[in-house]
Amino acid sequence: MKSLSLQPPLNRDQSTTMQGTSALRTVALVLYNHLFFVGVKTTETVSGMKLVKTQRTEFLENISVLQWIWSFLLLGPVCIGLMVYLLLTSLWPLPVLYLLWQVTDWHTPERGGRRSSFVRNWKVWNRVRDYFPMKLVKTAELNPNENYILGCHPHGVLSIGAFASFSTEACGFMDLFPGVRSCLCILGGLFKIPLYREYAMATGCCPVSKPSLKHLLSNSGQGNAVVIVIGGAAESLLSLPGVNTVVMKQRKGFVRVALEFGANLVPVYSYGENNIFRQVIFSEGSVGWRLQQLFKKIMSFSPCLFVGERWFWMPYHCPVTTVVGSPIPVPKRPFPTQEEVDHYHGLYMESLVKLFNEHKASCGLSDSHELQIV
Repeated sequence: MKSLSLQPPLNRDQSTTMQGTSALRTVALVLYNHLFFVGVKTTETVSGMKLVKTQRTEFLENISVLQWIWSFLLLGPVCIGLMVYLLLTSLWPLPVLYLLWQVTDWHTPERGGRRSSFVRNWKVWNRVRDYFPMKLVKTAELNPNENYILGCHPHGVLSIGAFASFSTEACGFMDLFPGVRSCLCILGGLFKIPLYREYAMATGCCPVSKPSLKHLLSNSGQGNAVVIVIGGAAESLLSLPGVNTVVMKQRKGFVRVALEFGANLVPVYSYGENNIFRQVIFSEGSVGWRLQQLFKKIMSFSPCLFVGERWFWMPYHCPVTTVVGSPIPVPKRPFPTQEEVDHYHGLYMESLVKLFNEHKASCGLSDSHELQIV
């Protein structure tokens, strides 16, 4: 018997409409896949089996990473622009009241800030972690009854490994090091930007200034892990895929601070940090290079010209593994001599090289790869 259809036949207009709708859906799907997905990616599970990510998962990871990059690069200027705009409208009392309050709250970032476990545990950070993916590796215990200065290398273009590992709980820092509280120290000028300072403090960031370090290492009890990206702006300009160069030979201020407060030194290396972007490197002496140096002299950081895998700023899917080394015991010397500073600076560089060599093979580098210290 023939099956009977209870639906009336479509007329020509209805058929054309459905065909048009179907075509629009097809075009939208093609554009969606083109913009958000390049091929099929997989992620390793604990058992070693490969699990294919769904399109929804990849979409959420893309949006999360893009949100972080925009926040890093544009949130500061946007906050300044918003305050200026509100001052020119009938809502001008709001920015005036906030700025008056900011003046009274001026020194809070240097007194430990206002970290928020809610912000540090946002699910968006887990999406950022899974995009690359990222991993935090523990090689030794950190005693919660002592304080530490963690020197993180390399800076990379955006220091995303340091941020994800120490300013969020996406990589499980508190689970790996119970009783130890991480604090990523960044440029102090960022805490002068209205509104942006609240966001930075909520993630646990503090200024990398002497008053701030003094408070964290002497007035905040024990179990503080102060994270400093030692190479800074100079190191960011050396970020190239496959190259592992750190600016360290003349960076001794963090060692002096460690001696003054008796904080143990811990080397940290983020393998893959330099692989997630492709940077335009200007030759020394060129116009571009001179402009970068001038900008660094005025603003304390250098603008990098970089591109990603797609969308210009979307980073490459390269694994980033942040390895925390063994602590170097440092005695407390309120007035350390230059010889003492040089001695512990040398011990730190030796430990950093040892850490790099011990883990480079497991993190995808060849055994012949060497760490360059400049």
